[in-house]
Amino acid sequence: MPGVLDGIRVLDFGRYIAGPFCAALLGDLGAEVIRIERIGGGEDRGMIPVGAGPATEPFTGGGAMFLAMNRSKFGMTLDPAASKGREIVRKLVATADVVVANLPPRVLRSLALDLDSLRQTKPDIILTTVTAFGSGGPLSHKHGFDGIGQSMSGAVYLSGTPEQPIAIKVPWVDFGTACLSAFGTLAALIERGKTGRGQKVEGALLRTAIAFANAALIEQALTGVNRTATLNRGFNSAPADIFRTKDGWIVATVIGGPMFRRWARMIDEDHWLSDPRFKDDQSRADHGEIISARMSEWCASRSCAEALAALEEASIVAGEVYSPQQALDDPHIRAAGLLEEVAFPELDNTLPLAPTPIELSETPGAYRRRAPLVGEHTDEILRSLGYTAPEIAALRAERVI
Repeated sequence: MPGVLDGIRVLDFGRYIAGPFCAALLGDLGAEVIRIERIGGGEDRGMIPVGAGPATEPFTGGGAMFLAMNRSKFGMTLDPAASKGREIVRKLVATADVVVANLPPRVLRSLALDLDSLRQTKPDIILTTVTAFGSGGPLSHKHGFDGIGQSMSGAVYLSGTPEQPIAIKVPWVDFGTACLSAFGTLAALIERGKTGRGQKVEGALLRTAIAFANAALIEQALTGVNRTATLNRGFNSAPADIFRTKDGWIVATVIGGPMFRRWARMIDEDHWLSDPRFKDDQSRADHGEIISARMSEWCASRSCAEALAALEEASIVAGEVYSPQQALDDPHIRAAGLLEEVAFPELDNTLPLAPTPIELSETPGAYRRRAPLVGEHTDEILRSLGYTAPEIAALRAERVI
């Protein structure tokens, strides 16, 4: 089925998550994406290794992160700093609509991947970049990863306990920045369709983290509340926590008076409905330790299934806390198509890959192809640019590709 971005070519010079996942999303929507990585494979190819076969026969396809971030792409290896490599980049750019490169501005300039250099080859090109701190501030020149955004936004400080801040293991800042960068790229493509002009789309890890944590920052600025971490207990309603059952853990969140009334009656605490400590969501959150303790007592005598059934009957939002294996095995996740089994060379088992995380009824995103092996499509791409077999062989001998 044709995709929304059919006919759009994207060059992906990205690494790790923010740039590559942005490009993968564009590929899911139909763009032709070419991942360009260093000879022998980029530094992100082996992240979260997933072995196959004996140690003497290592899996060369990439780690789990690479396999997820680089679906729907062709792959080539190239040294863009070499003079002949620069010429190949120029030829590629002349055929492209978008360049994705989550590289520092200094590196972009050194590789002629900054907007001014790209425009000399393709005046209407769109450059999508991601930095750690964004432009304009004293930290703009610094490198950074997901944890920097989590930490500097206040999110880590508000997680865990006052004695031990906790960072989330899933890199939500990276993924959020990737999604926002793809969003910005789509907006730039729409604008180019109107005016014929390209532009730079710039995402930043700290910008994403601050945007996502904005409500907490507004609350602090206006109230000076100086919140500290309370493990999993919510700051603005109660019960809102993770509770141990006889055979696992559940998460339950009660928001609003009607839901709180149903919850209080379910646990036989009707008298709390007239208790001024629990008059509204914020009051209940301010006394959340009491409420969580009572809910913990209620859950401790029940299994996850029993607790969730009672909460469902009371129309209270709740769910089980899954291990990764339980998530893989969950019947709803499978029935809803939230994971797709995809074959990959050298692997006996299929990969459970998450599909495009947004649905379009008429032009849905889809996997166009699996993540590429190292340099898998180099020759094919160069041939499409007019290089002959002897020229390609010479480039390979010179370590340009």
